[in-house]
Amino acid sequence: MSTELLVAETSTSALLTGDAASSRRSRRRPGGAPQTAGGRIRLAIRHVVMYAAALIFMIPLIYAFFSALKPNGEMFSMPPSLFGSEIKWSNFAEVFEYGPFWTYIGNSLLVAVLGTLVVLVVSTTAGYAFGRLRWKGRDLVFVAFLATLMVPAEVLVIPMFQVMQWFQWVNTYQALILPFAFGAFGTFLMRQFFRGIPFELEEAARVDGAGPVRTFLRIILPLSKSAVAVLAVFTFLSFWNSYLWPLIVTVDYDTLGTLPIGLATFSGLTGTRWDLQMAAAIISMIPTTLLVIILQKHLVKGIAMAGLGGR
Repeated sequence: MSTELLVAETSTSALLTGDAASSRRSRRRPGGAPQTAGGRIRLAIRHVVMYAAALIFMIPLIYAFFSALKPNGEMFSMPPSLFGSEIKWSNFAEVFEYGPFWTYIGNSLLVAVLGTLVVLVVSTTAGYAFGRLRWKGRDLVFVAFLATLMVPAEVLVIPMFQVMQWFQWVNTYQALILPFAFGAFGTFLMRQFFRGIPFELEEAARVDGAGPVRTFLRIILPLSKSAVAVLAVFTFLSFWNSYLWPLIVTVDYDTLGTLPIGLATFSGLTGTRWDLQMAAAIISMIPTTLLVIILQKHLVKGIAMAGLGGR
């Protein structure tokens, strides 16, 4: 009888202790610290500072958007004003009548998407070879490969153009995509991420009979989605905003011109249509903005875990 009483008392005390612990956890913040008045004030201050900083960074975008709705003659009116005398939504439609703007958008999408896919394939495979495989001279080759990051792209323009002439690729999509598909940045980023994956996973796969290719495709790559998303966004933005190289290697702008070249067509001998140029710039930001919003979760995680996050 005493044993049953002892068990009952122990169960009751355990329940009470659990209730008390649950009550204490409910008063804690997600981070684990007690939700005191001072903690709530500091949290509120942090949010206010972050929202203020975000607003400051958004001011140029907001001004550009409303400038795209102004008449062309009021773009540089003094004193500056956010709104014009009228709101001209027709500026966004007139952009597509001013030149082959749909062609520019299509070319930019094609070059950016294909270029991003090529870079992802090259960077992930090269990063796996440099970060996970053991072969003679690996570190020396990687240092030499990484040294190419110190060479400015402008210095490489003339040699790359000569190579494109040798291959007879001038004024082609290959010339817009392939020269920048083998950069060292993506390889370095993926190598840093791959080196953080436990080697025990690879050893377990090897014990099960998986070779390097199967291990890469079935284990390493699925664990690297966040790093791949970061590289995809950076690469897409690089191809999308590229101006100097398409300007040099393209001859027929109306057929193979990209968006940055299209934005320059609003400036001519008769003046600059600043209203249409602003509207075109806002349109050109839509794909990249959507891409960042869609991959935001992976971007934050990837930057925190990869080499750019101080790992």
